[in-house]
Amino acid sequence: MRITFLDAATLGEDLVSHIEQIFGALGEVTVYESTNAKNFADHVHDADVLILNKYKLNSGNLPMASSLKLICVSATGYDNIDVAYCKANGIAVCNVVGYSTQCVSQLTVGMALSLITHLTEYTKFVESGEYTRQGIANRLFPVYHEIAGKTWGIVGFGNIGQQVGKVAAALGCRVLVNKRTPVDGWNCVDFDTICRESDILSIHVPLNDETRGMLDANHIAMMKKNAIVINVARGAVTDESALADAVKKGNLGGIGVDVYSLEPMPESHPFQAIKSLPNVLLTPHMAWGGYETRIRLLEEMAENIRAYQNGAYRCRVD
Repeated sequence: MRITFLDAATLGEDLVSHIEQIFGALGEVTVYESTNAKNFADHVHDADVLILNKYKLNSGNLPMASSLKLICVSATGYDNIDVAYCKANGIAVCNVVGYSTQCVSQLTVGMALSLITHLTEYTKFVESGEYTRQGIANRLFPVYHEIAGKTWGIVGFGNIGQQVGKVAAALGCRVLVNKRTPVDGWNCVDFDTICRESDILSIHVPLNDETRGMLDANHIAMMKKNAIVINVARGAVTDESALADAVKKGNLGGIGVDVYSLEPMPESHPFQAIKSLPNVLLTPHMAWGGYETRIRLLEEMAENIRAYQNGAYRCRVD
């Protein structure tokens, strides 16, 4: 079985040696750091299995992969794959579920704590030398608040959302959940309510027709002026222009964002105008990428291939 990695650079240079170690026993492995429209046909023409992270596969390019039997997405989300085409043409598609729960929830909580504590501003105060020059033992401006007692709204309550909920509750927050199907033991509310009542709103939903643009200008306007929005899901589940506008006008307390509707974030992106503000934390889609997390991801994809070879269904989304 010929196994081809299309965009291995997205998995990190430190995992190159692990790829051969983990996948070598499953077949002949070819690793490309990146793939583009010009070299796509050469990269895929004899592949039985394609492994990819961000590259888009659809009816326009998949026919070039004439030997293709299985696509393994190195992620939970698979909106970059035309699954309907794959199903119609007998191509199996697998994702990986649950591998990044700890890592993504860790960044979510880290962003929330940093923003509510104004950590960026306090750190810069010391780095600039102003703390040394002022002659006072402490500084307490900008005013920050305890997270205990605040309302933390969680939109989407899969593995990551549930882990964030547990941590938020442990920190003393009142936790609200917005989920298509209510879950016992948690305070589940509609989307309007969670927008109106949350001091912190974190988003953990997949991108689909139902969620695209769900946090729009109207819902942002419902939110408290000091509320914090954290998006570690998909950029397009929010109206990014409306988010940037709300921050610029002081209608939101801050945002923490790891995902963008176009990646990498282009020069024309609305967040470019606010990226240097102290109440804005922007990271380069790295929430899923802790070292242990990425090793786990490779191992899970190998299990998906092994299951396919043995005629078993595992993590199939086709």
